[in-house]
Amino acid sequence: MAQAPWPGAVAVSGGSDSLALMLLLRDWAKEARLPLPVVLCVDHALRPESPGEARKVVRWANAAGLRAHILVRKGKAPRAGIEAAAREARYRLVGEWAEQNGVKAVYVGHTHDDQAETFLLRLARGSGVDGLAAMRPVAAYPAREFKRLTLVRPLLTFRRESLQDYLRARNQAWFDDPMNADPRFARVRIRNAWPALEGMGLSKDRVADAASHLARARAALDAVSAAVLARACRFDGSEALLDPAALTGAPRELGLRTFAAVLMRVSENPYRPRFERLQRLFDEIGLGTLGAGRTLHGCRIGPAPVARALFGQGTVLVRREEKRYKAMKNKEERAQRRF
Repeated sequence: MAQAPWPGAVAVSGGSDSLALMLLLRDWAKEARLPLPVVLCVDHALRPESPGEARKVVRWANAAGLRAHILVRKGKAPRAGIEAAAREARYRLVGEWAEQNGVKAVYVGHTHDDQAETFLLRLARGSGVDGLAAMRPVAAYPAREFKRLTLVRPLLTFRRESLQDYLRARNQAWFDDPMNADPRFARVRIRNAWPALEGMGLSKDRVADAASHLARARAALDAVSAAVLARACRFDGSEALLDPAALTGAPRELGLRTFAAVLMRVSENPYRPRFERLQRLFDEIGLGTLGAGRTLHGCRIGPAPVARALFGQGTVLVRREEKRYKAMKNKEERAQRRF
């Protein structure tokens, strides 16, 4: 974590993982004679108990000698996609507070268990190497409007059980969120399936190790794909011109990740495109069957005008879908005002 910015804010839900992180960061900062972390607790307003739980988190933080703030989600509760909506609200509220208060990093309590669960969730979605690779200890903040923020996960090598033992030893209580036992959520279904998976040899350690192996592969691919990007792409403002021969002539994994990087940069979307659609469009570029063009990940991908055919007749132009981009920006602005 040497490269992680400090001072930071720690997101605390009241669960065992985030509470353990709060106390560990407090002790580390004290010993290092550094500023103490500030605690941010999001009240998602999705359950009647959530306001009282948020206030209790503040009391626990204050008892530990830390400043704490409650950030409240406003607006109607979503009827579907509750897990994703809660996650989006959480990162938006925390990111907004951090940016307004000059904090450069947000620390979260993702654990070894979360690493294994995330691998299986992404495997079920058909993710490629990047999606299956381990969550990074230090990463870009997962909300596109907060580009100067860093997300830090110091507990990725810690098991949830060991963190709970740590809290018991300190006589520190925690909450068990009932949403963590609701089988409507995919992550909960995976947690419930662990006994059966472990019976087949798919332990959390094995799955998390697989994610770590892929993380090393991702790092190597990142280094090499930079050369493919330099050879196959030229950025022109918010647009990109692609050489289809150089892009699809590279080893397939390098070409796909280079194409994904271009789409992410043009669309300003920090998440990767769905792998199946990315692969299908990549193949159309290689075969020259784009026709008038396709859309993916908030981008329009089609033949470049003759005047901009930097790489010859087959040059591909990647540009933002402006209507979708403006709609996204308007949605973000409305969400910021609402929150």
